[in-house]
Amino acid sequence: MLKRKTKFNNCGKITAIVILMSFLMTFRAHGEQPMTQMPTSSESGTRQFSEYEVDTLIDDLTTAAEEAIEKAAAEAAKAAALAALEREAAAIREAAQQQAEASRWRSEAETAKRNGIKNAVIAGVICFFAGAAVGGGVIAIYGGR
Repeated sequence: MLKRKTKFNNCGKITAIVILMSFLMTFRAHGEQPMTQMPTSSESGTRQFSEYEVDTLIDDLTTAAEEAIEKAAAEAAKAAALAALEREAAAIREAAQQQAEASRWRSEAETAKRNGIKNAVIAGVICFFAGAAVGGGVIAIYGGR
């Protein structure tokens, strides 16, 4: 039996929020007078709405929902852009840190190389003088024969 994941992605969450908001909040169109309840015309207490009133209500709800969806989409786009900028900034910081570490290792390697060359020259000079001293001592002891 397959398990189905019920996690919504960001778009699904935003859409769900917008739908819930459209049911819970009242949106007024530009400069319209607030709607007042008309007296009931039937004896059962229910009011019959005209087709024009229903169409107007549907248009108002559609407009409000579209505005809310556009606003939510804009907020989601802003959040995505900020997240991308944060990831890019983190990558740049890490690259700068790695570059600083690489230059430190490079300078340490150059210093070690210079010290190694200096030590090799010193060892060569010491070996040359030691060889000359040993050779001179051997010649002095055994003579030139």
